[in-house]
Amino acid sequence: MDTKFSVGLHVLSMIAESQKPLTSSFLATSVGTNPSYVRKVIGLLKQASLISSQQGKSGYSLTRLASDMSLLEIYLATQELDHIHLFDIHQNGNQDCPVGRYIEASLSPLFQDIEMSLAKSLSHQSLQDVIDRLYQTKERKDKNESSSSNKL
Repeated sequence: MDTKFSVGLHVLSMIAESQKPLTSSFLATSVGTNPSYVRKVIGLLKQASLISSQQGKSGYSLTRLASDMSLLEIYLATQELDHIHLFDIHQNGNQDCPVGRYIEASLSPLFQDIEMSLAKSLSHQSLQDVIDRLYQTKERKDKNESSSSNKL
């Protein structure tokens, strides 16, 4: 799996929380990657109608509330898929081998269950949940740094 999903969440979180338009260069600096990669991810998010931009203006905006964007739809958009697909099974098992003959039929339902579980979990979480976790993490870190700075 590549980083487009996490980069997409990073970009969407910044867009959701920013009071001003953010350029792809600014977003790339925050993500820690080059602007062309961020523009590629932005293109996928725009194609999925998760963000929009106005011609002649810099920056992007969410097309709906962060609480109305499931992590599943963001995942599918950034991976350019219509369903979760994590695993491939090799197709050329030796039919004369007891493992090779049945491995595909044995693994396929297992992999499908895992993919369905992930899809269900992602569908029950939103971009707003990610943003809320960002603030919670910041609060914990600030609290820890504050208490440790009071020590000698």
